Amino acid sequence: MISLRGLVKEFPGGVRAIDDLDLEIADGEFLALLGPSGCGKTTLLRTIAGLETPTAGRVGIGGRDVTALPPGRRDVAMVFQDYALFPHMDVAANIAYPLRVKRVGRAERRARAAATADRLDLSGLLDRRPAQLSGGQQQRVALARAIACRPRAFLFDEPLSNLDARLRLTARTFLKRLQRELGVTTVFVTHDQGEALALADRVAVMSGGRLAQVGTPAEVFQRPLTTFVAAFIGATPMNLLPGRAEGGALLVAGARLTPPGPARDLPDGTPVTYGVRPEYADLSYEPREDGLPGRVGVVENMGTALLVTLEPAGGGDGPLVQVVVPEEDGEPAPGTPAWAVPRASRALVYRDGRLLGAPVGPAPAPAGPEA
Repeated sequence: MISLRGLVKEFPGGVRAIDDLDLEIADGEFLALLGPSGCGKTTLLRTIAGLETPTAGRVGIGGRDVTALPPGRRDVAMVFQDYALFPHMDVAANIAYPLRVKRVGRAERRARAAATADRLDLSGLLDRRPAQLSGGQQQRVALARAIACRPRAFLFDEPLSNLDARLRLTARTFLKRLQRELGVTTVFVTHDQGEALALADRVAVMSGGRLAQVGTPAEVFQRPLTTFVAAFIGATPMNLLPGRAEGGALLVAGARLTPPGPARDLPDGTPVTYGVRPEYADLSYEPREDGLPGRVGVVENMGTALLVTLEPAGGGDGPLVQVVVPEEDGEPAPGTPAWAVPRASRALVYRDGRLLGAPVGPAPAPAGPEA
């Protein structure tokens, strides 16, 4: 288990990359640290690894306090974004290097390097140097080096970001299967929410050095606790529309909508933000009282579906509303009048940036400069 208590990392000039953060990562768990550039996720990973010294707080790994220990004594393995392979060493030497540092005997080093390479389909590449390998092969060598030293935890700093889109999907599946087989606690830093949702047991969304939300992929996608998380999570951002309560309903973008449970008792005039994902709304070409009126502005083909953006029906600067439409429904022509009909059971209502009915807690800080 990795335990972080009251963790603070402040850099010169008063920049707080980590701001009083508490987090526990279970033994064998795959946790993704997710957030925009500047949110502090890489600094947090480096602090767990011992590459950064916290200003305050403590780091625990496997039940012992490692806050004051150097990286080499924390029994963790880190895979970097650029793989950090030694260009003058062949694959076998790169894999075995951490064992050499730990003064493991030459014969055992070779045996463990060979066994790990075989597991990752690198057996035929042991004599090659990194420059002779593809990006995917270099990534597997970096993983093999981490696995060979049998650490208590893996720390991944955006290890897939240098791969092309197709190879990233293949590597993602491979990485998740490998982590399941090894059962090693893993912390994975990424700014790609698709990667985080696909790989992790839990996702920790960061903003301004703080945790905005920690939950399963389903929880952070279906029930984001703040408008920040709602806007950040999802291949297509959630529709977040200003509105107000009136007479037991919500007036939103020219429509009178039935509010979800927690919003039914709001006093008249209460300003709210109405949230519904494009995937949880339907498109109607007939007037609907429970629909948001507009005109088709932009249609984006996503392969198996279409993303339709509705502009305000009367023009002007009103909010845009997006709806995901199945490809078999056909592509509507720009300018076509249409209504976006939210599925009431999937709608969320936010007040002052927080989900109504959610536990009360400190609001996340705005994203700051990356440390």
